[in-house]
Amino acid sequence: MRKLGMVAAATLALLGTTAYAKTTVIYAGRVITDAGQPAQGPSTVIITDDRITSIAPGRAAAPTGAEVVDLGDKTLLPGLVDLHVHLTGDPGDDYRAAAVDPDEWGVVVGAKNAAITLRAGFTTVREAGSAQYTAFSLRRGTTNGFIEGPRIVAAGPALSIIGGHGDVTGFREDIHAVLDEGYTCTGAVECAEKVRKASRAGADVIKITATGGVLSQQARGLEGHFTSPELQSIADTAHSLGLKVMAHAHGAGGIKSSAAAGIDSIEHGTFADDATLQVMKAKGTYLVPTLMAFEGIRERLGKGIYTPTVENKVRMTLNDVGKAVTRAKALGVPIAFGTDAGVFEHGRNGGEFKLLVKYGLTPREALASATTVAAKLLSLENEIGRIAPGMSADMIAVSGDPLTDVTVLEKVDWVMARGRIAD
Repeated sequence: MRKLGMVAAATLALLGTTAYAKTTVIYAGRVITDAGQPAQGPSTVIITDDRITSIAPGRAAAPTGAEVVDLGDKTLLPGLVDLHVHLTGDPGDDYRAAAVDPDEWGVVVGAKNAAITLRAGFTTVREAGSAQYTAFSLRRGTTNGFIEGPRIVAAGPALSIIGGHGDVTGFREDIHAVLDEGYTCTGAVECAEKVRKASRAGADVIKITATGGVLSQQARGLEGHFTSPELQSIADTAHSLGLKVMAHAHGAGGIKSSAAAGIDSIEHGTFADDATLQVMKAKGTYLVPTLMAFEGIRERLGKGIYTPTVENKVRMTLNDVGKAVTRAKALGVPIAFGTDAGVFEHGRNGGEFKLLVKYGLTPREALASATTVAAKLLSLENEIGRIAPGMSADMIAVSGDPLTDVTVLEKVDWVMARGRIAD
């Protein structure tokens, strides 16, 4: 009897799955299935639950019971990917808030910003540093549909040197001890241990701060922090666990050492020169320029928002912003889309496209950086970044043609993430 009951239950489950499969039919005036391919004319895209099942030219008949979305003459394209966001923070936050606000507040702020980011057309983001569990909680919430937001690839706390960018700085030593999250490391063995700790905690990617940073209170400039053996240990350990490593890095020396060690992506890369970029090219290291971050910083400079320590570092960077993008393209270094949202207001992520074009990318290359190129860096190229049968139903619609005018991506009219239409 027990065996018969189990068979009956399995049959009912199968029938239930079939009965409740949801079909969505989307009509669009133009479809960009892949940033590297010409746009298609009027088309019909069919979604079953959270998967794209077919793309057909013209206006195909909708199956009985399907939900129909008619986008008129709008352009349908893959959902966008931002590889560098901080959902749990907002621009201008006082660094002393770390000693006041509980981590739970980061989840509240993150839920707000996740919804804003999704509505801006970004259906996947890489959360590039947060408190221990805040981004992991957001990841779970958006996956389950409890929180409106994008797919989240989360790093959790960044690994840093003691007293470096990413460590707690700007307080008394006894306060540092209380706020320390335990991800600083010295020496190859300890750095390997901290990578394993991050993996155990739930990190999808390992974030490190390979050089000084602009917005932290450490006042030692923007050059390299970790030693080459430490960087090698971090890269090797992460890769042995199936994880990639993203390195915050501004100074050329720190960038070059990170790339030589096999770090997968350089975030910011402000002072990358030709010699540094040649190493990146040889190692297959991606550049994630985060140009919008500097727009946000520039807007707040001289307004009493930043401490003198930070303002001094800001002034070191502004004349060089964007130059690495031009050099990277000329040398064939892959450029992937990331903004550092949280340094500027979430939802303005699309402003990065025109800056990439300003510094040398074509509109098609800029769109690819936020779709196919970003998907490959995440090892999700068979899941996101294109509109094709079997791919996740992550799509957006805009007015106009982003292959000729990337500014149309600054105002997204319609968003679907994992088969769910954003409100």
